[in-house]
Amino acid sequence: MRITVFGAAGGVGSRVVAEAVSRGHDVTAVVRDTTRFPSLHPGAAHRTGDAARPEDVAALAADQDVVITATRPAPGQEHELPRTTAALMSALAEVPGPSGTGVRLLVVGGAGGLTVPGTGGTVLDQPDFPPFLVPIARACNEQLAICRAETRVDWTYLSPASLLEPGERTGRYRLGADELLIDADGHSRISMEDLAVALLDEAENPRHRRVRFTAAY
Repeated sequence: MRITVFGAAGGVGSRVVAEAVSRGHDVTAVVRDTTRFPSLHPGAAHRTGDAARPEDVAALAADQDVVITATRPAPGQEHELPRTTAALMSALAEVPGPSGTGVRLLVVGGAGGLTVPGTGGTVLDQPDFPPFLVPIARACNEQLAICRAETRVDWTYLSPASLLEPGERTGRYRLGADELLIDADGHSRISMEDLAVALLDEAENPRHRRVRFTAAY
């Protein structure tokens, strides 16, 4: 497949690019600043572009099968995330795609809106939720709401486990829908590497169209 990745130099985005390249896909890694080029995977094409600019999205999504957005705003700029998602949707709604059926959008979102088993509340609602993460969690919830309101674009939203950090690629994970996945020890976690595996598995074999899903150990 031909895959464009926005946020390609980030923690998740860089691993998504690496996973896609390792599977033999034709990958375009997009960053906003050319100074990030040296950090990008050498097996991907390197391009500059801003996911918040519809004209950039349209140009970089042309003739692509899948667009993946793994962008994250800087602290204090969390309000940019839903606006960027809306711009992506607006642009992709006008891009016909290689077969005329449109370009599929995979969104790497947040875990804050997942329901915590046995509580009736979300991850964000829990009393031990870190205050410094509240702004990005709320922005991710707004991002998901924008996706759910979109009927023109073939989108999928992936929420990670509550603990997402660099680690190992095991190729193993469990899938869920809107409820936080917790292991036998009471933990909800997944490595960035295995989140990328889950995302590329979904890109290759779509199972969640216009819905949110989650992946964890």
